[in-house]
Amino acid sequence: MPLLYKKYFKRVGDFLIALIGFIVLLPLFICTIILLAINNSGSVFFTQVRPGLGEVPFRLIKFKTMNDAKDKNGDLLPDSVRLTTIGKWVRKLSLDEIPQLLNVIKGDMSLIGPRPLLMEYLPLYSEEQKKRHQIRPGITGWAQVNGRNNVDWKTKFELDVWYVNNISFLLDIRILILTVFKVLKVEGISSDSSVTMEKFTGNK
Repeated sequence: MPLLYKKYFKRVGDFLIALIGFIVLLPLFICTIILLAINNSGSVFFTQVRPGLGEVPFRLIKFKTMNDAKDKNGDLLPDSVRLTTIGKWVRKLSLDEIPQLLNVIKGDMSLIGPRPLLMEYLPLYSEEQKKRHQIRPGITGWAQVNGRNNVDWKTKFELDVWYVNNISFLLDIRILILTVFKVLKVEGISSDSSVTMEKFTGNK
């Protein structure tokens, strides 16, 4: 049964739930667009190429919570400086993830799976860590409900691979429920030293 769920039913469930969820959240989606358009001078969405199933690249879409302020050398300022006031609330309430429902509908992502990280990390993974790309990346996942940005990279990847090896319908239901509680409690959005997770620099 877990194998059938992983191969067939998970994708069907993803599509139906994401479609219904997007329709239900459409008023909130539109309101967030308006607020960010005003706050960011018209710039609403953040898109970036990320590795998906089998490391095949896709374009992830999120609400833009940071501005593009740069220093005198033309380099982007730290995340904590660029995070806007509205953006801080959008992140705090996890509203920045809503556009990813479109990625799920398209088939780029799943509701639940390892988070899609940066393309530049691909050469840095161990063979074991690469297993996280054996399934579609997710909006939320086992690592996210077990610390999100407050766990180190080694632990995060171990949690991702554990999920890949143990996918089941009941596990996905558990993760969805835990995700709701995490969002309501606003836990683990930032790491201890950054508003986002520090960059992965390889296994040392």
